[in-house]
Formats: sequence, structure tokens, C-alpha cells
Amino acid sequence: MDFTVWEPVYKEILQDFGFSREEDERAALLLSQLLEQLVSPGKDALKKVISGKEVLVCGNAPTLAADLERLDLERYVIIAADGATAVVMDAGRMPDVIVTDLDGDVEREIEASDHGSLVVVHAHGDNMGRLLKYVPRFQNIIGSTQAVPLENIFNFGGFTDGDRAVYVAYEFGAGTIKLAGFFFDDPVVSPFKKKKLKWARRLISSLGVKF
Repeated sequence: MDFTVWEPVYKEILQDFGFSREEDERAALLLSQLLEQLVSPGKDALKKVISGKEVLVCGNAPTLAADLERLDLERYVIIAADGATAVVMDAGRMPDVIVTDLDGDVEREIEASDHGSLVVVHAHGDNMGRLLKYVPRFQNIIGSTQAVPLENIFNFGGFTDGDRAVYVAYEFGAGTIKLAGFFFDDPVVSPFKKKKLKWARRLISSLGVKF
């Protein structure tokens, strides 16, 4: 993702939610420093796993388990968005890639990383405490930000874990992208979550990915 292309969208998100760009940048710097103490596979590992493949991106809507039952999971490279990780694992598959800001079932995500899943850990202004707590426990971490990228922290585009997972698939040349566990019109979520789902729909639509 060219940050000059992403930045206008990012500024609109910041304004819409009242988030702090400075705090996002602080979080990215913190994650960068934490990753200097670890061995990261780098973004080329994502390209190797994703490029040219049939990719299933799993969001964490309540429909995910039922969606997975209808699919041949061995057919796909699976990218799980945060809390979707546990559901995918319970369905008998280890995600190939996890995209997370560490507010889901982190213990299951750590378990998956121990079994080889690549983990795209996202830094933003509200999760610095979780970065400090959990990042040292992971393996196979690639760092991401929604702000200006750093040498070892990448901006793949996207905002929520779900749409950012789609952006990762798109960025690294997935042959096809299929969605499971996405419910943009969930009537029971909070107004804040509804706003995030609206953004997720918009961002995924901008890539031409069908729902």
C-alpha cells in the first residue's frame, strides 16, 4: 500500500472517530522497538503464503462457524481476523495468517503462532498496553500500523481487523478472495461497532471484493 494513497482515507477515519494520529504513531514506534528484540519473518513471508492462492478471509461475525461448515477449508489459505482465530481452530484448521490488534482471544492466537501461523500484529493508539503484554509471547510476528509505516512496521491499508485482513490478502496478490463471517448489518451491535462495520464495508468494497 502506497501511504500517499491511504493517507486521505486515514485522515477521514481519524476525524470520524476522534482518534489521535500522534498516539497511533507512538504505538507504531513501540511495536517497532518490541520487534527489534524478536525474529520477524518479514512481509515476504506473507507474499509466499498468499500470492496466487485461493484465500478465505474470516471475520468474527456470529455466522462464522456456520459459514465454515459449508466450506472445504483445506482448499484455502485462511486469514483469520483476531477473534475469528479461535473459531477457525475449533473448526479443525490452523489459520495460515492472523490479523489482530490483540483484543480477541489472544491465548488462542499465541497457540496458533506456536504452530506456525503468521501473525500480523497491529499497533494503534488504544492498544499499547496489550502490545507490551503480549508481543514478546508471539512467534512469526509482522508489525502493522494505520499511520506512517516504519522500517519494520508496515501499512497494508485497512482499519478494522476484518477489512485489514482483506487488504493483506489483496496486497500480496491473492488469486481469489472469499469472505466468511462478515455481517455488516448486524442489528445488535453498539453504535460504535456499527460505525466500524460501515467503514469495513466501504473499505472492502473499494477493493472490488464481493461479499
